[in-house]
Amino acid sequence: MLRLAALVLVAAGNTAVAQLHLPQVPLQVPQAPLQVPQAPLQVPKAPSAPDLMTAPGTVLRGAQSVLDPGNLLDVRRVAIRDRLRQHGNVLESDPAGELIVRSEVLVFAPDPAALDAARSAGFTIAAEPARPVGEDRIVVLRAPRGIATNDALQRLRSLDPKGTYDFNHVYLPAGATAGDSQQESALVAQVRARTGRPKVGLIDGGIDVRHPALRGANVRTSGCNAGPVPSVHGTAIASLLVGRARGFGGAVQGATLYAADVYCNVPTGGTASLIIEALAWMGREQVAVINISLVGPANRALEGALRTLISQGHVIVAAVGNDGPASPPLYPAAYADVVGVTAVDVRRQVLPEAVRGPQVLFSAPGAEMAVAASGENGYSRARGTSFAAPLVAGLLTVAYDASNGIQAGASQRAIEALMQEALDLGAPGRDPIYGQGLVAERLRVDPVALR
Repeated sequence: MLRLAALVLVAAGNTAVAQLHLPQVPLQVPQAPLQVPQAPLQVPKAPSAPDLMTAPGTVLRGAQSVLDPGNLLDVRRVAIRDRLRQHGNVLESDPAGELIVRSEVLVFAPDPAALDAARSAGFTIAAEPARPVGEDRIVVLRAPRGIATNDALQRLRSLDPKGTYDFNHVYLPAGATAGDSQQESALVAQVRARTGRPKVGLIDGGIDVRHPALRGANVRTSGCNAGPVPSVHGTAIASLLVGRARGFGGAVQGATLYAADVYCNVPTGGTASLIIEALAWMGREQVAVINISLVGPANRALEGALRTLISQGHVIVAAVGNDGPASPPLYPAAYADVVGVTAVDVRRQVLPEAVRGPQVLFSAPGAEMAVAASGENGYSRARGTSFAAPLVAGLLTVAYDASNGIQAGASQRAIEALMQEALDLGAPGRDPIYGQGLVAERLRVDPVALR
Protein backbone atom coordinates (compact mmCIF):
# COMPACT_ATOMS: atom_id res chain seq x y z
CA MET A 1 0.00 0.00 0.00
CA LEU A 2 -0.07 -3.15 3.34
CA ARG A 3 0.29 -0.30 5.71
CA LEU A 4 0.09 2.32 3.18
CA ALA A 5 0.75 6.04 3.15
CA ALA A 6 -1.56 8.92 2.22
CA LEU A 7 -3.65 11.52 0.49
CA VAL A 8 -6.64 13.16 2.08
CA LEU A 9 -9.56 14.00 -0.13
CA VAL A 10 -11.47 17.16 0.55
CA ALA A 11 -14.46 16.22 -1.57
CA ALA A 12 -17.68 14.89 -0.07
CA GLY A 13 -18.13 11.20 -0.55
CA ASN A 14 -14.51 10.59 -1.56
CA THR A 15 -12.74 10.52 1.79
CA ALA A 16 -10.68 7.50 2.68
CA VAL A 17 -8.46 7.39 5.77
CA ALA A 18 -6.54 4.95 7.97
CA GLN A 19 -3.38 4.65 10.04
CA LEU A 20 -2.88 1.98 12.72
CA HIS A 21 0.15 1.91 14.98
CA LEU A 22 0.54 -1.69 16.17
CA PRO A 23 3.87 -3.09 17.30
CA GLN A 24 5.69 -4.37 14.26
CA VAL A 25 6.87 -7.96 14.34
CA PRO A 26 9.30 -8.74 11.50
CA LEU A 27 8.09 -11.52 9.21
CA GLN A 28 10.36 -14.43 8.53
CA VAL A 29 10.00 -14.03 4.78
CA PRO A 30 12.97 -14.53 2.47
CA GLN A 31 13.88 -11.26 0.82
CA ALA A 32 16.58 -9.69 -1.26
CA PRO A 33 16.64 -6.12 0.00
CA LEU A 34 17.73 -3.35 -2.32
CA GLN A 35 21.19 -2.16 -1.45
CA VAL A 36 20.45 1.56 -1.35
CA PRO A 37 23.51 3.52 -0.25
CA GLN A 38 22.80 6.12 2.34
CA ALA A 39 24.73 8.54 4.46
CA PRO A 40 24.25 8.68 8.22
CA LEU A 41 21.09 10.61 9.05
CA GLN A 42 21.59 14.12 10.41
CA VAL A 43 18.50 15.12 12.33
CA PRO A 44 17.96 18.88 12.37
CA LYS A 45 15.78 20.54 14.91
CA ALA A 46 12.09 20.23 14.04
CA PRO A 47 10.01 23.39 13.54
CA SER A 48 8.12 24.66 16.54
CA ALA A 49 4.50 23.71 17.03
CA PRO A 50 3.10 27.16 16.09
CA ASP A 51 4.93 26.99 12.75
CA LEU A 52 3.49 23.55 12.07
CA MET A 53 -0.07 24.69 12.63
CA THR A 54 -0.04 27.45 10.02
CA ALA A 55 -0.33 25.29 6.92
CA PRO A 56 -4.00 24.54 6.30
CA GLY A 57 -4.86 22.53 3.20
CA THR A 58 -6.84 24.30 0.51
CA VAL A 59 -9.22 23.28 -2.23
CA LEU A 60 -9.36 25.33 -5.41
CA ARG A 61 -12.34 25.33 -7.74
CA GLY A 62 -11.74 27.81 -10.51
CA ALA A 63 -10.57 30.98 -8.81
CA GLN A 64 -12.25 30.22 -5.49
CA SER A 65 -10.23 28.86 -2.57
CA VAL A 66 -11.60 27.59 0.76
CA LEU A 67 -9.94 26.24 3.89
CA ASP A 68 -10.19 22.59 4.78
CA PRO A 69 -11.77 21.75 8.14
CA GLY A 70 -8.60 22.01 10.22
CA ASN A 71 -5.20 21.52 8.70
CA LEU A 72 -3.28 18.62 7.21
CA LEU A 73 -1.86 17.66 10.59
CA ASP A 74 -5.32 16.78 11.84
CA VAL A 75 -7.24 15.87 8.70
CA ARG A 76 -6.46 12.13 8.77
CA ARG A 77 -7.69 11.83 12.34
CA VAL A 78 -10.82 13.79 11.40
CA ALA A 79 -11.35 11.44 8.47
CA ILE A 80 -11.03 8.40 10.74
CA ARG A 81 -13.53 9.90 13.17
CA ASP A 82 -16.00 10.67 10.37
CA ARG A 83 -15.70 7.20 8.89
CA LEU A 84 -16.41 5.66 12.30
CA ARG A 85 -19.46 7.87 12.76
CA GLN A 86 -20.85 7.03 9.34
CA HIS A 87 -19.97 3.33 9.15
CA GLY A 88 -19.57 2.14 12.72
CA ASN A 89 -21.51 -1.01 11.85
CA VAL A 90 -18.61 -2.29 9.70
CA LEU A 91 -15.65 -0.25 10.91
CA GLU A 92 -14.03 0.37 14.29
CA SER A 93 -10.70 1.52 15.70
CA ASP A 94 -7.98 -0.69 17.09
CA PRO A 95 -6.30 0.00 20.48
CA ALA A 96 -3.97 2.49 18.77
CA GLY A 97 -6.88 4.42 17.26
CA GLU A 98 -6.34 3.16 13.71
CA LEU A 99 -9.17 2.22 11.40
CA ILE A 100 -9.97 -1.49 10.95
CA VAL A 101 -12.74 -3.67 9.54
CA ARG A 102 -14.99 -4.85 12.35
CA SER A 103 -14.74 -8.57 13.22
CA GLU A 104 -11.99 -9.34 10.67
CA VAL A 105 -8.50 -10.71 11.32
CA LEU A 106 -5.77 -11.35 8.72
CA VAL A 107 -3.77 -14.57 8.99
CA PHE A 108 -0.40 -14.73 7.23
CA ALA A 109 0.83 -18.19 6.10
CA PRO A 110 -1.69 -20.08 8.28
CA ASP A 111 -0.96 -23.61 9.37
CA PRO A 112 -3.87 -25.94 8.42
CA ALA A 113 -4.10 -27.17 12.00
CA ALA A 114 -4.35 -23.56 13.21
CA LEU A 115 -7.19 -22.88 10.79
CA ASP A 116 -8.99 -25.99 12.05
CA ALA A 117 -8.59 -24.72 15.61
CA ALA A 118 -9.94 -21.31 14.59
CA ARG A 119 -12.98 -22.94 12.96
CA SER A 120 -13.59 -24.98 16.09
CA ALA A 121 -13.53 -21.71 18.08
CA GLY A 122 -16.29 -20.30 15.83
CA PHE A 123 -14.23 -18.34 13.30
CA THR A 124 -15.11 -18.53 9.61
CA ILE A 125 -13.10 -17.76 6.49
CA ALA A 126 -14.42 -14.48 5.07
CA ALA A 127 -12.03 -14.24 2.11
CA GLU A 128 -8.74 -15.45 0.73
CA PRO A 129 -7.13 -12.64 -1.29
CA ALA A 130 -5.04 -13.39 -4.35
CA ARG A 131 -1.38 -12.91 -3.48
CA PRO A 132 1.87 -12.13 -5.26
CA VAL A 133 3.62 -15.08 -6.89
CA GLY A 134 5.79 -16.74 -4.27
CA GLU A 135 3.94 -15.13 -1.39
CA ASP A 136 2.51 -17.28 1.40
CA ARG A 137 -1.22 -17.81 1.72
CA ILE A 138 -3.24 -15.05 3.40
CA VAL A 139 -6.69 -15.66 4.87
CA VAL A 140 -9.28 -13.23 6.26
CA LEU A 141 -11.08 -14.72 9.26
CA ARG A 142 -14.38 -13.43 10.62
CA ALA A 143 -14.88 -13.55 14.38
CA PRO A 144 -17.88 -15.23 16.00
CA ARG A 145 -20.84 -12.96 16.71
CA GLY A 146 -20.51 -11.05 19.96
CA ILE A 147 -16.71 -11.13 20.17
CA ALA A 148 -14.88 -7.78 19.90
CA THR A 149 -12.29 -7.61 17.14
CA ASN A 150 -9.36 -7.06 19.50
CA ASP A 151 -10.51 -9.97 21.67
CA ALA A 152 -10.79 -12.10 18.53
CA LEU A 153 -7.21 -11.23 17.55
CA GLN A 154 -5.89 -12.12 21.01
CA ARG A 155 -7.90 -15.36 21.00
CA LEU A 156 -6.34 -16.46 17.69
CA ARG A 157 -2.86 -15.59 18.91
CA SER A 158 -3.40 -17.67 22.04
CA LEU A 159 -4.63 -20.63 19.95
CA ASP A 160 -1.61 -20.36 17.64
CA PRO A 161 1.27 -18.54 19.42
CA LYS A 162 3.64 -19.13 16.50
CA GLY A 163 1.20 -17.79 13.90
CA THR A 164 1.10 -14.32 12.35
CA TYR A 165 -2.21 -12.52 12.95
CA ASP A 166 -3.20 -8.87 12.53
CA PHE A 167 -6.18 -6.56 12.07
CA ASN A 168 -7.50 -5.88 8.57
CA HIS A 169 -6.36 -2.26 8.63
CA VAL A 170 -7.83 0.46 6.43
CA TYR A 171 -5.46 2.88 4.65
CA LEU A 172 -6.23 6.47 3.68
CA PRO A 173 -4.93 8.99 1.13
CA ALA A 174 -2.14 11.42 2.07
CA GLY A 175 -2.90 14.95 0.86
CA ALA A 176 -5.57 17.41 -0.17
CA THR A 177 -6.81 18.40 -3.62
CA ALA A 178 -8.90 21.27 -5.06
CA GLY A 179 -9.65 22.34 -7.55
CA ASP A 180 11.96 28.55 -13.02
CA SER A 181 15.16 28.55 -14.85
CA GLN A 182 16.47 25.23 -13.51
CA GLN A 183 17.99 22.99 -16.15
CA GLU A 184 15.87 19.96 -16.98
CA SER A 185 17.28 16.67 -15.70
CA ALA A 186 18.40 13.86 -17.97
CA LEU A 187 15.60 11.58 -16.75
CA VAL A 188 12.95 14.25 -17.26
CA ALA A 189 14.27 14.74 -20.78
CA GLN A 190 13.81 11.00 -21.32
CA VAL A 191 10.23 11.32 -20.10
CA ARG A 192 9.57 13.89 -22.81
CA ALA A 193 11.23 11.90 -25.59
CA ARG A 194 10.62 8.29 -24.67
CA THR A 195 8.58 6.12 -26.99
CA GLY A 196 6.95 2.81 -26.24
CA ARG A 197 4.83 1.94 -23.25
CA PRO A 198 6.57 1.04 -20.01
CA LYS A 199 4.25 -0.11 -17.22
CA VAL A 200 3.51 1.86 -14.06
CA GLY A 201 1.13 0.82 -11.29
CA LEU A 202 -1.27 2.81 -9.11
CA ILE A 203 -3.01 1.50 -5.98
CA ASP A 204 -5.57 4.09 -4.94
CA GLY A 205 -9.18 5.09 -5.58
CA GLY A 206 -10.81 4.85 -9.01
CA ILE A 207 -9.87 7.22 -11.81
CA ASP A 208 -12.01 9.35 -14.13
CA VAL A 209 -10.79 8.33 -17.59
CA ARG A 210 -13.25 10.81 -19.14
CA HIS A 211 -11.16 13.75 -18.00
CA PRO A 212 -9.39 15.45 -20.95
CA ALA A 213 -5.98 14.78 -19.40
CA LEU A 214 -6.68 11.02 -19.22
CA ARG A 215 -8.81 10.33 -22.30
CA GLY A 216 -5.78 9.47 -24.41
CA ALA A 217 -4.01 7.45 -21.72
CA ASN A 218 -3.63 3.69 -21.96
CA VAL A 219 -5.25 2.55 -18.70
CA ARG A 220 -5.96 -0.96 -17.45
CA THR A 221 -8.04 -1.26 -14.32
CA SER A 222 -8.79 -3.74 -11.57
CA GLY A 223 -11.31 -3.80 -8.72
CA CYS A 224 -14.97 -2.79 -8.32
CA ASN A 225 -16.80 -5.56 -10.15
CA ALA A 226 -19.85 -3.34 -10.52
CA GLY A 227 -17.92 -0.94 -12.75
CA PRO A 228 -15.64 2.09 -12.48
CA VAL A 229 -16.05 4.34 -9.42
CA PRO A 230 -14.01 7.51 -10.11
CA SER A 231 -12.52 9.27 -7.09
CA VAL A 232 -10.93 12.68 -6.56
CA HIS A 233 -7.70 11.26 -5.17
CA GLY A 234 -7.22 8.44 -7.64
CA THR A 235 -7.90 10.73 -10.61
CA ALA A 236 -5.43 13.31 -9.32
CA ILE A 237 -2.63 10.78 -8.84
CA ALA A 238 -3.30 9.14 -12.22
CA SER A 239 -3.03 12.50 -13.95
CA LEU A 240 0.37 13.11 -12.35
CA LEU A 241 1.55 9.77 -13.73
CA VAL A 242 0.15 9.52 -17.28
CA GLY A 243 -2.00 12.62 -17.82
CA ARG A 244 -1.58 14.63 -20.99
CA ALA A 245 -3.46 17.69 -22.23
CA ARG A 246 -2.78 21.20 -23.44
CA GLY A 247 -0.62 22.86 -20.78
CA PHE A 248 -0.61 19.76 -18.55
CA GLY A 249 1.53 16.64 -18.48
CA GLY A 250 2.19 13.72 -16.16
CA ALA A 251 5.58 12.30 -15.25
CA VAL A 252 5.54 9.35 -17.66
CA GLN A 253 2.93 10.13 -20.29
CA GLY A 254 3.75 7.23 -22.60
CA ALA A 255 3.34 4.51 -19.97
CA THR A 256 0.53 2.01 -19.64
CA LEU A 257 -1.15 2.66 -16.29
CA TYR A 258 -2.27 -0.35 -14.25
CA ALA A 259 -4.76 1.19 -11.82
CA ALA A 260 -6.23 -0.85 -8.97
CA ASP A 261 -9.21 0.70 -7.18
CA VAL A 262 -9.09 -0.51 -3.57
CA TYR A 263 -11.93 1.74 -2.36
CA CYS A 264 -14.86 1.36 -4.81
CA ASN A 265 -16.75 3.93 -2.69
CA VAL A 266 -17.63 1.35 -0.01
CA PRO A 267 -17.12 1.77 3.76
CA THR A 268 -14.63 -1.10 3.98
CA GLY A 269 -12.49 0.07 1.07
CA GLY A 270 -8.75 0.59 1.39
CA THR A 271 -8.04 -2.49 3.50
CA ALA A 272 -4.73 -4.33 3.71
CA SER A 273 -6.34 -7.38 2.09
CA LEU A 274 -7.49 -5.35 -0.93
CA ILE A 275 -4.07 -3.76 -1.29
CA ILE A 276 -2.47 -7.22 -1.23
CA GLU A 277 -4.80 -8.34 -4.03
CA ALA A 278 -3.84 -5.25 -6.04
CA LEU A 279 -0.15 -6.03 -5.54
CA ALA A 280 -0.72 -9.60 -6.68
CA TRP A 281 -2.39 -8.39 -9.89
CA MET A 282 0.49 -6.05 -10.66
CA GLY A 283 2.98 -8.81 -9.94
CA ARG A 284 1.27 -11.09 -12.44
CA GLU A 285 1.23 -8.27 -15.00
CA GLN A 286 4.95 -7.60 -14.46
CA VAL A 287 4.48 -3.94 -13.51
CA ALA A 288 7.93 -2.77 -12.47
CA VAL A 289 7.12 0.41 -10.51
CA ILE A 290 4.04 0.73 -8.27
CA ASN A 291 2.85 3.96 -6.62
CA ILE A 292 0.94 3.87 -3.32
CA SER A 293 -0.05 7.33 -2.10
CA LEU A 294 -1.84 5.89 0.94
CA VAL A 295 -0.87 5.72 4.61
CA GLY A 296 -1.70 3.64 7.64
CA PRO A 297 -0.24 1.42 10.35
CA ALA A 298 2.18 -1.45 10.06
CA ASN A 299 0.47 -4.65 8.96
CA ARG A 300 2.19 -8.02 8.94
CA ALA A 301 0.37 -9.49 5.96
CA LEU A 302 0.91 -6.38 3.86
CA GLU A 303 4.56 -6.30 4.80
CA GLY A 304 5.00 -9.87 3.62
CA ALA A 305 3.39 -9.12 0.24
CA LEU A 306 5.59 -6.07 -0.24
CA ARG A 307 8.74 -7.96 0.65
CA THR A 308 7.91 -10.62 -1.89
CA LEU A 309 7.51 -8.12 -4.73
CA ILE A 310 10.57 -6.09 -3.77
CA SER A 311 12.72 -9.23 -3.59
CA GLN A 312 11.59 -10.07 -7.12
CA GLY A 313 12.71 -6.66 -8.41
CA HIS A 314 9.59 -4.47 -8.27
CA VAL A 315 9.94 -0.90 -7.01
CA ILE A 316 7.33 0.29 -4.48
CA VAL A 317 6.99 4.07 -4.16
CA ALA A 318 4.94 5.45 -1.26
CA ALA A 319 4.10 8.82 0.28
CA VAL A 320 5.51 9.27 3.79
CA GLY A 321 2.33 10.99 5.02
CA ASN A 322 1.19 14.32 6.43
CA ASP A 323 0.85 13.71 10.17
CA GLY A 324 3.67 16.10 11.05
CA PRO A 325 7.37 15.82 11.99
CA ALA A 326 6.58 14.35 15.42
CA SER A 327 4.47 11.54 13.95
CA PRO A 328 5.60 7.94 14.22
CA PRO A 329 6.37 6.30 10.86
CA LEU A 330 3.47 5.60 8.52
CA TYR A 331 3.27 2.62 6.22
CA PRO A 332 3.92 1.29 3.65
CA ALA A 333 6.51 4.06 3.15
CA ALA A 334 8.37 3.06 6.34
CA TYR A 335 8.92 -0.56 5.33
CA ALA A 336 12.46 -1.55 4.40
CA ASP A 337 13.36 -0.92 0.74
CA VAL A 338 10.16 0.96 -0.06
CA VAL A 339 10.97 4.29 -1.73
CA GLY A 340 9.56 6.86 0.72
CA VAL A 341 8.75 10.27 -0.77
CA THR A 342 8.23 13.60 0.99
CA ALA A 343 6.95 16.88 -0.47
CA VAL A 344 8.38 20.37 -0.85
CA ASP A 345 6.81 23.69 -1.81
CA VAL A 346 7.82 26.08 -4.60
CA ARG A 347 10.61 27.47 -2.39
CA ARG A 348 12.09 23.97 -1.99
CA GLN A 349 11.04 23.91 1.66
CA VAL A 350 9.64 20.67 3.08
CA LEU A 351 5.92 20.88 3.85
CA PRO A 352 5.59 21.47 7.60
CA GLU A 353 3.04 18.67 7.87
CA ALA A 354 5.28 16.05 6.20
CA VAL A 355 6.33 13.03 8.26
CA ARG A 356 10.09 12.74 8.77
CA GLY A 357 12.53 9.94 9.43
CA PRO A 358 14.96 7.47 7.84
CA GLN A 359 12.21 6.23 5.50
CA VAL A 360 12.47 9.45 3.42
CA LEU A 361 14.49 8.66 0.28
CA PHE A 362 13.47 11.45 -2.13
CA SER A 363 11.77 14.85 -2.10
CA ALA A 364 9.51 16.08 -4.91
CA PRO A 365 7.00 18.90 -5.50
CA GLY A 366 3.86 18.52 -3.38
CA ALA A 367 2.25 21.99 -3.17
CA GLU A 368 0.85 24.60 -5.54
CA MET A 369 0.52 21.98 -8.26
CA ALA A 370 -2.27 21.24 -10.72
CA VAL A 371 -4.01 17.86 -10.88
CA ALA A 372 -6.98 16.62 -12.89
CA ALA A 373 -10.31 17.18 -11.12
CA SER A 374 -12.62 14.15 -11.19
CA GLY A 375 -16.07 14.86 -12.64
CA GLU A 376 -14.89 18.07 -14.29
CA ASN A 377 -12.93 19.13 -17.34
CA GLY A 378 -10.69 21.37 -15.26
CA TYR A 379 -7.95 21.06 -12.69
CA SER A 380 -7.60 21.31 -8.94
CA ARG A 381 -4.79 22.53 -6.72
CA ALA A 382 -3.14 19.78 -4.68
CA ARG A 383 -1.05 19.70 -1.52
CA GLY A 384 0.50 16.78 0.34
CA THR A 385 3.06 14.01 0.09
CA SER A 386 0.55 11.97 -1.93
CA PHE A 387 1.22 14.13 -4.96
CA ALA A 388 5.00 14.04 -4.70
CA ALA A 389 5.15 10.23 -4.83
CA PRO A 390 3.79 9.76 -8.40
CA LEU A 391 6.37 12.17 -9.81
CA VAL A 392 9.12 10.00 -8.32
CA ALA A 393 7.36 6.84 -9.50
CA GLY A 394 7.22 8.26 -13.02
CA LEU A 395 10.95 9.00 -13.11
CA LEU A 396 11.77 5.55 -11.73
CA THR A 397 9.57 4.02 -14.43
CA VAL A 398 11.67 5.82 -17.04
CA ALA A 399 14.92 4.73 -15.37
CA TYR A 400 13.86 1.10 -14.95
CA ASP A 401 15.18 -1.06 -17.78
CA ALA A 402 12.59 -3.84 -18.07
CA SER A 403 13.90 -5.22 -21.36
CA ASN A 404 15.00 -8.37 -19.55
CA GLY A 405 11.96 -8.53 -17.28
CA ILE A 406 11.60 -7.67 -13.60
CA GLN A 407 14.95 -8.02 -11.85
CA ALA A 408 16.34 -6.87 -8.51
CA GLY A 409 19.38 -5.46 -10.27
CA ALA A 410 17.22 -3.32 -12.54
CA SER A 411 15.31 -1.86 -9.59
CA GLN A 412 18.54 -1.00 -7.78
CA ARG A 413 20.00 0.65 -10.89
CA ALA A 414 16.86 2.74 -11.38
CA ILE A 415 16.97 4.04 -7.81
CA GLU A 416 20.68 4.79 -8.02
CA ALA A 417 20.18 6.65 -11.32
CA LEU A 418 17.60 8.91 -9.67
CA MET A 419 19.89 9.46 -6.70
CA GLN A 420 22.49 10.84 -9.09
CA GLU A 421 20.05 13.54 -10.16
CA ALA A 422 18.81 14.52 -6.70
CA LEU A 423 19.51 18.08 -5.59
CA ASP A 424 20.85 17.91 -2.03
CA LEU A 425 18.71 19.95 0.37
CA GLY A 426 18.95 20.37 4.14
CA ALA A 427 21.85 18.73 5.95
CA PRO A 428 24.64 17.46 3.66
CA GLY A 429 24.00 13.96 2.38
CA ARG A 430 20.89 11.96 3.11
CA ASP A 431 18.81 13.36 5.96
CA PRO A 432 15.43 12.52 7.55
CA ILE A 433 13.71 15.61 6.11
CA TYR A 434 14.69 15.64 2.41
CA GLY A 435 16.22 12.18 1.99
CA GLN A 436 18.74 12.11 -0.85
CA GLY A 437 17.32 15.39 -2.13
CA LEU A 438 14.90 16.98 -4.61
CA VAL A 439 13.88 15.41 -7.91
CA ALA A 440 11.14 16.07 -10.49
CA GLU A 441 11.03 19.81 -9.83
CA ARG A 442 10.35 20.60 -13.49
CA LEU A 443 7.38 18.22 -13.58
CA ARG A 444 5.23 20.46 -11.36
CA VAL A 445 2.48 22.22 -13.33
CA ASP A 446 1.55 25.60 -11.84
CA PRO A 447 -2.25 25.86 -11.37
CA VAL A 448 -2.11 29.55 -12.29
CA ALA A 449 -0.90 28.63 -15.77
CA LEU A 450 -4.08 26.61 -16.41
CA ARG A 451 -6.60 29.33 -15.53
